[in-house]
Amino acid sequence: MPQDIDFDLPAPARISPDLDRARRHNSAWVRRLGLVTDDRSAAWYDSWDMPRLAALGLPHAVGPALELCADAMAFFFVFDDQFDGPLGRDPARVSRVCQQLIDIVHGAAPPADADPCTAAFADIRVRETCGARPAWIARTAHEWEYYFAAQAHEAIGRLRGTPSDLETYLQVRRGIAGTDLPLSLGERAADIAVPAAAFHSPQLRIMRQAAIDVTLMCNDVYSVEKEESRGDMDNLVLVLESTRLLSRDAAVLAVRQQVGRLVGRFRELEGHVPALCAHLGLGPAERSAVHTYTEIMSLWMSGYHAWQTETLRYRTAPEIVPASGPGYLDQVLRTQPANAPGRHAP
Repeated sequence: MPQDIDFDLPAPARISPDLDRARRHNSAWVRRLGLVTDDRSAAWYDSWDMPRLAALGLPHAVGPALELCADAMAFFFVFDDQFDGPLGRDPARVSRVCQQLIDIVHGAAPPADADPCTAAFADIRVRETCGARPAWIARTAHEWEYYFAAQAHEAIGRLRGTPSDLETYLQVRRGIAGTDLPLSLGERAADIAVPAAAFHSPQLRIMRQAAIDVTLMCNDVYSVEKEESRGDMDNLVLVLESTRLLSRDAAVLAVRQQVGRLVGRFRELEGHVPALCAHLGLGPAERSAVHTYTEIMSLWMSGYHAWQTETLRYRTAPEIVPASGPGYLDQVLRTQPANAPGRHAP
């Protein structure tokens, strides 16, 4: 697995001081919600170190805010692995399952007998929206909807069995990566309100897309062998191999070059942000919020990269999970209503 591939990203500038507290909380949370069911699955989950991802990527988060970020990271990765088996090759079924979670995004109560994934997401959504600004709640509702809805399109890719074109790949991959959401969680943890005129400026929109694409593209390199063995097609390395007829090494090099271009563009636009704030007539508090938000985006890129080069999640562990099988040991997402006839796990 290409864990030795390097990207020209800066080392993390800092880490949240509350990592140990977040680890204790997250370990208890995944067990209480049923995301892990026994000592073996708990050991495999713990080896990923979701709290470290949150603490490195979102260092503004401390205390309960870091706990929330760590729990959200846990949900993303455990939920993703629920589609490694037969469910992930049934787009219609995936769509139905995810619609139940989309309904929760928009205010529906989870069922009383909710499965662990549904209960975990409902808990995260309640905690992240409690006391949040209305604009932030509305924006993240769309981000969560995109994330859940995109899962069915990843399933279509598995059925197709071949990578899509680059444009289609990006639309699906940006959705299933949910990469808008960590930036929004970082914004919430820092307790900032970026003025709308700045948030939607060309500079910050391009920077945000760059930060999103850098994380998912680096991840595609580190996870390509894991995903290829399980039939996942939405990986940039596989897309470039297919559409440009590149070798594996050449495709990886092309990804590295694209990441370098995106990071360079991010840094270029970062230098234009003070002038943007001046043009918009922002006051000191608003300028500070914009500065913090650009810092959140930068720190997420470097922190995520540092975590994914260290975690055991992307390293072969056939004694724990088979290379071609599900990446998680527990089926914790119910795929039919509890009272449906003939209910079974996929």
